[in-house]
Amino acid sequence: MITLGARALATRLPDWRTTAPAYRSLADRIRLLILDGVIAPGTRLPAERELALELGVSRTTIATAYAALREDGAIESLRGSGSVARLSGRPVAIPDLASGPLDLSKAAMPAYPGLAAAMRATVEQVPAMLADSGFDPLGRDELRAAIAERYTARGLATTPEQIMVTVGAQHAITLIARAVLRRGDRVLIENPTYPHAMDSIVAAGGRLVPVPVDAVHGWDAAALEQIIERGSPALAYLMPDNHNPTGATMPTPLLERALELAAAQGTVVVVDETMGELTIDGPTRLPAAAYGPAVMLGSVGKTLWGGLRVGWVRADPAFIRTLARARFASDLGTPAFEQLVVAGLLPGFDTVLAERRAWLRAGRDHLVAELASRFPEWRVPSPAGGLTAWVGLGRPMSSQLVLAARGAGLVITPGPCFAADGAFERFIRIPFSLPRETTDLALDVLERTWAGLGGSGSAVGVDDDLAEVV
Repeated sequence: MITLGARALATRLPDWRTTAPAYRSLADRIRLLILDGVIAPGTRLPAERELALELGVSRTTIATAYAALREDGAIESLRGSGSVARLSGRPVAIPDLASGPLDLSKAAMPAYPGLAAAMRATVEQVPAMLADSGFDPLGRDELRAAIAERYTARGLATTPEQIMVTVGAQHAITLIARAVLRRGDRVLIENPTYPHAMDSIVAAGGRLVPVPVDAVHGWDAAALEQIIERGSPALAYLMPDNHNPTGATMPTPLLERALELAAAQGTVVVVDETMGELTIDGPTRLPAAAYGPAVMLGSVGKTLWGGLRVGWVRADPAFIRTLARARFASDLGTPAFEQLVVAGLLPGFDTVLAERRAWLRAGRDHLVAELASRFPEWRVPSPAGGLTAWVGLGRPMSSQLVLAARGAGLVITPGPCFAADGAFERFIRIPFSLPRETTDLALDVLERTWAGLGGSGSAVGVDDDLAEVV
């Protein structure tokens, strides 16, 4: 049985106090950690006395919080084991949707309409594909060539030798982290950032060093330069174009400066372009590696379909060979059929992107208008790209709102999930990539839930709101 110490649990509970009674705020935050899988079912929680000392509250507060969690099935008491996390088996009220529960936890569009036809066409190539073994850590030649040609067409000269095909971008992040990092190495990340990237970096032994990013003001340039120059991180993981979750894009001069400083310090910069070409307003700039040394990551998970698990790494050939050697410890290559599907679609990818951008533009404009109408006190940016809006709630109620929404059948991710340090209780990420009717149903749930929490009220002044941005 896994045992979670009082200090370890406390680090997962920063800013846990809300306007609710202390025991209720604590119970809600622990319940959310269990629902999100941060605390695995079967984990033994700290003893009441130990957690009370760590959090600086009375033992009665902890005992009452645990009692509330036991009452709704989130934990149970086992003789000799104390309080143990469990997933509640209680049903929740799910809206009547033919497609199932409302899930806004994933920033993704419906599958590209032309994907089924592309798959059918690819079937004709299967006999020729079966002539070889199918094991290849670098990827199929035709797909590597197609990816290289696309980079070249975008203004970054690339050869197939600079490409490795992976099982999505997440696989690429994990592979690079394992190949580059030694335990204790510093890793620069944006804050907020993509949660699973943090998971991969921490699993590889990296120490996260966050630099603030805001949907309105973008990157903290001084902090970014200072971390690179003084901290000499071994790795930097950046999303400078259509950043997830804020939608911000780093100014080109700052990107050039960051890459220059990183090169001088020997920092490996990994640029995640998963959403890089999903610019809604204005032109898409050159790939980041055109401005300085960078390892580029790409994927079709956000553009074609999340179930098409094909991604890639673009780097110098020596680094690609290093990754290929490291890859054999975990897998022996990317599925061949999916590679052929993507290779067939890449030559006409500009058409695909034009359709996807039009979809996102309509979704963004609708979401921003609806949020402004339904939640006048929220701070709602209109991102120029990406798939999500990083919405300011005006008060630290993100986890409360998300937990209450789950009880009403809506799954959505709270702000702290995107934080390196548990911050962003004042924010929530809302995708605008789903069909309009799904978005409206989700907003109906959020509106009722927010009102039920007593969250509705007069609008927060712009100056006051910005002054408290995390």
